[in-house]
This record gives sequence, C-alpha cells and structure tokens, in this order.
Amino acid sequence: MEVDVLNMQGEKVSSVELPEQIFAAPVNVDLMHQAYVRQMANARLGTHSTKTRSDVSGGGRKPWRQKGTGRARQGSTRAPQWVGGGRVHTPHPRSYTQSMPVKMRRAALRSALSVKAADKEIVVLDALTLSEPKTRLMAQALDRLVGDASALILIPEKTPDYDLVVRSTNNLPDAKTLLAGYLNLRDLLGYDKLVLPLPVIDVLIQVLG
Repeated sequence: MEVDVLNMQGEKVSSVELPEQIFAAPVNVDLMHQAYVRQMANARLGTHSTKTRSDVSGGGRKPWRQKGTGRARQGSTRAPQWVGGGRVHTPHPRSYTQSMPVKMRRAALRSALSVKAADKEIVVLDALTLSEPKTRLMAQALDRLVGDASALILIPEKTPDYDLVVRSTNNLPDAKTLLAGYLNLRDLLGYDKLVLPLPVIDVLIQVLG
C-alpha cells in the first residue's frame, strides 16, 4: 500500500510503501471489540465498596420483643430494610482484569490499523520536528496536516526533539502524542487521524510485524 509522505507544511515530498502485513491485514471486528472491552475492563480500579449489615455500627439490641407487639418481628435496626441499615447485593472490591493472548491483541491492532489505512486516515510525515515548544506551532502544523480532525501522533522514541512535540501537543484538546510501542486500541479508534513519522513504521514492524 503506497501513501504520500508529507512535510510539516502539508506538502508532498515523496511516497512510501506501508507493510501489507500491518496496514492491509484481514479486519476482524469481533477481535477488535474483544480487545477494546479488555482494555476498558483492565482500566477499572474495582475499589467500589459498600457496607453490609455486619459492617455498619449499632443494631446490637433487638428493637422489640419477638411476639405480642402486633408489629413485624425484627432482630436488628441495621438489617437492610431499615434506614441506616446495611446494604445487600451491592458491589464490593474486586478485580475486573481480563486476559487475552498477545497474538490476539496484536492481530486486533493490525485490524484497526488496516481500517485506518483503508479509510485514508493515516498521515505519514518525513520528519516531525519543531523549533521550540509552542502549542501554537503544533496547532498550525496539525491544521495543515489533518484539518479539523482529531489526531493521534505516534513518536518512535523519547528524544529531546520529540519532547518538544509532546510538550507542544499537551494543551491541544483534539490531539495526543503516544510512543509507538504503547499503541493501543482505545487511542487508535478514539482519534480521527493517525500521524506517523517515518521512523514509527519501523517500530510498528518490530512490534506487530
């Protein structure tokens, strides 16, 4: 799959052949959904907690005698039907972690990248550089590259040059920078365009190829 390579001004400078095993892979929607659900589930803390009747204070004495009052029998004022009583069938701390084989997770990412490529939502740059860390400069560059669309910008590694890009993008609400090795389905599907500097392609081949 051949795509244009642009510079920071949005001008075509060359073209590049994207690896078909990553950007033209079979699209498995069910696998993508499973990987997305897994990622969202693993992000849950599971720290929600409620008190049962054994956790709330009070209620040690029987409210009234068992028989002869004409009222329903009660054993404790901290039973679930009482105001201030414990709760029943409510959530308690637990782990929501789901497991998924690495090969399946990588196949899901290849499917998502193939969808992006088929929809022409991938922008390849010859170099991603800024002269200084200015949000304005990054906003202008993205306006030339992707227009009004939101953008996920992948960087190959942490270097001083790419650090300028990260700092310049942090305050943009519709853009995000991410290390290529940390590419995930939620971010990939959550942005309209995927911006790839040329060195990122080599990283993706190592991770997903």
